[in-house]
Amino acid sequence: MATIRDVASLAGVSVATVSRVLNNNGYVHEDTRKKVVQAINKLDYKPNAVARSLYKKTSKSIGFIIPDITNPFFPQLVRAVESFFVEEGYTILLFNSDEELEHELKILEIMESKYVDGILIVSNTIGKDQLERLSIPVVAIDRVIDETIPTVSIDNYHGAREAVRLLLKKGCRNIAHIRGPENVYTAEERLKGYLDEMKAHGLPTYVYAGNYELKISMLTTMKLLSENAGIDGIFAGNDVMAVGAIKAASKLGITIPKELKIIGFDGIELAEAITPELTTMEQPILKLGRKSGELLLKLIQGEPLNTQHVTYHAKLVERNST
Repeated sequence: MATIRDVASLAGVSVATVSRVLNNNGYVHEDTRKKVVQAINKLDYKPNAVARSLYKKTSKSIGFIIPDITNPFFPQLVRAVESFFVEEGYTILLFNSDEELEHELKILEIMESKYVDGILIVSNTIGKDQLERLSIPVVAIDRVIDETIPTVSIDNYHGAREAVRLLLKKGCRNIAHIRGPENVYTAEERLKGYLDEMKAHGLPTYVYAGNYELKISMLTTMKLLSENAGIDGIFAGNDVMAVGAIKAASKLGITIPKELKIIGFDGIELAEAITPELTTMEQPILKLGRKSGELLLKLIQGEPLNTQHVTYHAKLVERNST
């Protein structure tokens, strides 16, 4: 593999001159430039990306921190983000944080050392103080970290209320909520939406923890249905938990949607792959990814943002589980 010294030797110039040509930095006589370009082409020289990033303090890469790669929502979000940045000539460095603050802080150190140009983050544990200390632009996705941090998210509260209203419209009166993890922004907003909608109709509430996980949700739903015989509707805080609820109903011999109606939240591809197909509040995942990319790219390029926060609305998609 050719090196920059090989290029310099073939062109009859110094390594510094080759570097100036590669980085388009500093004066180089046109004849000399042509010799260097010819040498590069002849040797099929590929500049070392790491070395260039050290020189320029940039790497044409974006760091992306997500909390749980096993949750199908996040791979779809990553795909949307990557699609946008590939068009702009950037690569994505993906990190899974498991919602652990120490791990997130370590990841931020790694990204700084690699000179990433910007950071996208889905987090409920890191705070604005840690992010504001960075010299790298940051945009939050899915979860609001602080009003000072640019964010692209969903109106989880009103989406949850709409989900409950659908179950009410279908005749349900004893509606339970399988909630996500405590202190996670999206889970708290969806829980609040459920409670307020049920309160508005003077109906009892049943809240059980599912932790955004399929197996836990399945076991939780079996417990819920065993303890409360009159449950006729379930609003699950995400689609993964809704699938767990459907599996629980199947194990208990409860017919969906005749005896029990279930709605989820997210709009992941899995929702259409199960039987019965899942009714859900669908997030515009492609829009979330593209808009977050657009905001981050503006910050990288030093352009002002028209708005710090972009909020989308989830769309009700009715299928066979209701």
